[in-house]
Amino acid sequence: MIERASELAVLTGLLSRHPVVGIIGARQVGKTTLARQFAAGRRGPTSFFDLENPADLARLADPLLALERLRGLVVLDEVQRLPGLFPVLRVLVDRPGRPARFLVLGSASPGLLRQSSESLAGRIAYHELGGLALDEVGKGRADVLWLRGGFPRSLLARTNAASLEWRQEFIRTFLERDVPQLGFSIPAVTLRRFWVMLSHYHGQVWNASEFGRSFGVSDATVRRYLDLLSAALVVRQVQPWYESVAKRQVRAPKVYLADTGLLHALLGLGSRDALEGHPKVGASWEWFVIRELSRRLGARTEECWFWATHAGAELDLLVVRGRRRYGFEVKRTTAPRLTRSMRSALADLRLTRLDVVHSGQETFALGPRARAVAFSRLLEDVTLLR
Repeated sequence: MIERASELAVLTGLLSRHPVVGIIGARQVGKTTLARQFAAGRRGPTSFFDLENPADLARLADPLLALERLRGLVVLDEVQRLPGLFPVLRVLVDRPGRPARFLVLGSASPGLLRQSSESLAGRIAYHELGGLALDEVGKGRADVLWLRGGFPRSLLARTNAASLEWRQEFIRTFLERDVPQLGFSIPAVTLRRFWVMLSHYHGQVWNASEFGRSFGVSDATVRRYLDLLSAALVVRQVQPWYESVAKRQVRAPKVYLADTGLLHALLGLGSRDALEGHPKVGASWEWFVIRELSRRLGARTEECWFWATHAGAELDLLVVRGRRRYGFEVKRTTAPRLTRSMRSALADLRLTRLDVVHSGQETFALGPRARAVAFSRLLEDVTLLR
């Protein structure tokens, strides 16, 4: 078991400020393990309910009666299975003295945790839990983390073959069981075909018309499928940044599979050699680096963008925090250089700093407000934003 110290610190802070904290993340990403680690490290009573356990569901047949007597920390796992809990939680957290605080775990975005935003407005804070990251597994396992992804059971499997088998079973179970539980009635075969096709578009700007023609359905249908996988937190849509500059800018999101291990499983890539020889190797590494950068910077989803113009200038990651803007380009090369596109981003976006993350071993200056950062030194050379 890997202790996720930074995630535990975030939970401690959130629960000190909010009566209800929601941990959201894809299935098997480690939400339950993190909640148990958190509970084990705190003082006071803890009550745990797993809403996939029939016995716990029966205990919550009358949720107000079951929960109102509890004190300390109350953990409700897979809360999307019982959305009617949220109005009850509002009643409980509004009691004088707040004798209990609630940690709710869900395998869907807040938008799919129905009633939560309306019932608990001003009372709940969400924290999205991703897979294991570089600072948790160690730099020496970076290549394994990239190939297998951040799901704990995939990463910690004995062999690459065992890891791939786990991910393939995860995909099957997700499509056949989890999607229907989220309230969608799309055939598993159809959604799998869409997901496989989407893996070949990983890292590209979304074009619903083009994708719909290739898939043989309407724009609205592929948009619905994309939003479903995004809401289930297995796909990421990075939004475009655009403003008043004298250039035509891209205004559609970029689409990535959230976990590189799932991307590689859908592409049928079970080894590093197979990955290195695949056309998507660059896009896969780009997202792997972007994910690590976002985590290292402590950047929230709403602070992360990409930028591109129709003339060809682009920026893989733009982090906007207050009046400061930080740009990041990801280059799978050992000899990065400052390009015309990067100079355009520096000037047009008025960047505080531009970092070009590369696969070499050294970090060095590229010019005023620009430098090349070695991925192997990312944890040392990229600092948290304050």
